Amino acid sequence: MTPRTALGALHIGALMFGLTGVFGKLAAASPAVIVFGRAAFAMLALAVFARFASNTRWRTPEAVDWRRLLLGGLLLAGHWVSFFIAVKVAGVAIATLGFASFPAFTVILEGLIFRERIRANEILLVVLVSVGLVLVTPDFDLASGATTGLLWAVGSGLLFALLSLTNRASSGRIPPVQAALCQNVVVALCLLPVAAPQLSDVRGLDWLWIGLLGVFCTGVAHSLFVASLAVIKARTAAVVFALEPVYGITVAWLLFNENPTLRMLIGGALIIVAIVASSRLSGGSSKKTVAAEAASH
Repeated sequence: MTPRTALGALHIGALMFGLTGVFGKLAAASPAVIVFGRAAFAMLALAVFARFASNTRWRTPEAVDWRRLLLGGLLLAGHWVSFFIAVKVAGVAIATLGFASFPAFTVILEGLIFRERIRANEILLVVLVSVGLVLVTPDFDLASGATTGLLWAVGSGLLFALLSLTNRASSGRIPPVQAALCQNVVVALCLLPVAAPQLSDVRGLDWLWIGLLGVFCTGVAHSLFVASLAVIKARTAAVVFALEPVYGITVAWLLFNENPTLRMLIGGALIIVAIVASSRLSGGSSKKTVAAEAASH
């Protein structure tokens, strides 16, 4: 893979990640069914990639690794369920922008958990994201679907930040594809009891959307990121990954006529600028760290 094709693969992966909310809205199923189906199809896609396209040798997890994978799977399940609830309640744009608050949570949590000093530029990141979320919210009425959906989306961002920190802690031990596959197994098992009674009522067309969500927005998208990281710098990959909200909101605007207001556009721009700035400032991030973060989404 040349640098040019690797960069193209990164953008395709970011586009697929951005379509997550779109397919979630197209599927007329409950968030529990969508997440269960996504995890099941993602397991198949990741297993095929690991078998035929990945040269990375899998490692036998130790007890500490199994605990982290189990915790990561539980956090991933909560992250996906809360995100799709936000999509159903408030639409793709608000759900995507609310989830995009995760870099701010990551900065705060790293300072609290690892007792690291929060730098001035990181404080600016948190401020930008906070102001952006205020502008994205049409009103602050908890009876409003937009406000409720945004809160679910922000909760999804918080869980994603926790998941990212969990994955980073074990990214040097377990290959990203192996970790993603194991965590998707945990997700499927967690959601099976809730989803099973509803599976017979899922329409064939909805299974198509869920299948595309699991195969392309999870398995293929993550595989493209892992493959491209062999050529592309981690910093470049992180910045391209930050374009996900742009792709998702644009497609939602075209398909569902979700016309963002000027205030929402300004708020979204602040959040996206904060994400890109965060990616640029964390230039020392390793490729394994970026791949682990991509596996979480």
